[in-house]
Amino acid sequence: MLLGWRMEHLLNEWLWQEEYWLPSGIHWQDIELTEGGGRFPLPRDLIYTLPLAFAFIALRYVFERVIAVPFSRYLGVKDRIRVRAPAVPKLEAFYKQHRRPPSQNECVSLEKQCGLSQRKIQTWFRHRKNQDRPSNTKKFCEASWRFVFYLVAFIAGLGSLINTPWFWKHRECWRNFPRQPVAEAHYWYYMLELAFYLSLLLCVSVDIKRKDFKEQVIHHIATIFLIGFSYCANYVRVGTLVMLVHDSSDFLLESAKMFHYAVWTRTCDSLFVIFALVFLITRLVVFPGWVIHTTLVVSLDFFQPFFGYYFFNSLLLVLQALHIFWAYLILRMVYKFVFLGKVERDERSDAESELDDDEEEEPDENAEECGWTQRKGAINSKLASLANNCVLNNLTQQMNSRLPKAR
Repeated sequence: MLLGWRMEHLLNEWLWQEEYWLPSGIHWQDIELTEGGGRFPLPRDLIYTLPLAFAFIALRYVFERVIAVPFSRYLGVKDRIRVRAPAVPKLEAFYKQHRRPPSQNECVSLEKQCGLSQRKIQTWFRHRKNQDRPSNTKKFCEASWRFVFYLVAFIAGLGSLINTPWFWKHRECWRNFPRQPVAEAHYWYYMLELAFYLSLLLCVSVDIKRKDFKEQVIHHIATIFLIGFSYCANYVRVGTLVMLVHDSSDFLLESAKMFHYAVWTRTCDSLFVIFALVFLITRLVVFPGWVIHTTLVVSLDFFQPFFGYYFFNSLLLVLQALHIFWAYLILRMVYKFVFLGKVERDERSDAESELDDDEEEEPDENAEECGWTQRKGAINSKLASLANNCVLNNLTQQMNSRLPKAR
């Protein structure tokens, strides 16, 4: 008890200092004692998001196995059959330590230790690498879980915000700030969004690693800090707008992935086009033009800048930088879609493989020999046919040249 009291005292003394979180002249008591009733955000409310995050992880585990896997089979998602690498302890130890194929010098050393040729060692590492690649079913389950959450969050968020004054007039986000009571629906909107992103951050080591893995981690951390700080400082009104803007395109991306893994090409392409339009409009027009402009410029009509103002806007600008990065990847995909006629790959897909499920596995020695034999036989048959045609052409020309003489 004494230790807990000391921890709370330190937090109140250092972390929850009013000059960090509130405009000048405003105190925590002023927020709690505002007339009119209602719930007011308190920092201790964020503690409840941690058990909610673990509840999301458990719910995801059940959802993927009870709903997502059968649904993937219904849509026709198929997993590629991969060649398993044989058990070689020395090679397995090297792979687990380095997670990459060996260099030339390392390959020579492994050759001496295992008694295998360099060719077989390279083939083993290819098979072992392919063995760790996520299956289409795993990708589908992850995408379907995120799709369900983002869709429900977007519909619920839109339903709770569409009748609020700040949804239509953004100056209302700052009227009477920070003495603004929080509706019960917006409280749960915040708690569930923060818990969901906490669950994503906790599962980042087991989820599919994509090319933008570092950017995704930065995005999750920035989002968690943004949601947590905006709740404590009672930026709830503008915070709900930020979350709604993000959820509006995320569920379209996840649905396009789901149909891609099921090889529903036309549906996937149509959803991708819709997603690209919604993403570019919401993240490059609505978010900077309305939301960031509201927090950077309009808010200054109601209070003087303080630490929370700079910190909150810095996080928003980090998100905007990530939006520009992802918009660049999406525009590359749009370019391929326009000129190639289909979405060739997800530019932010798995680091080891493309969205349309991996590179082709390289065949082993026996397969290469068989393939070369078949190609050699085909080439010889074509050459023989060509030679026969040449002989027949020569004979025909000779006969035609002799016919006039016989006449």
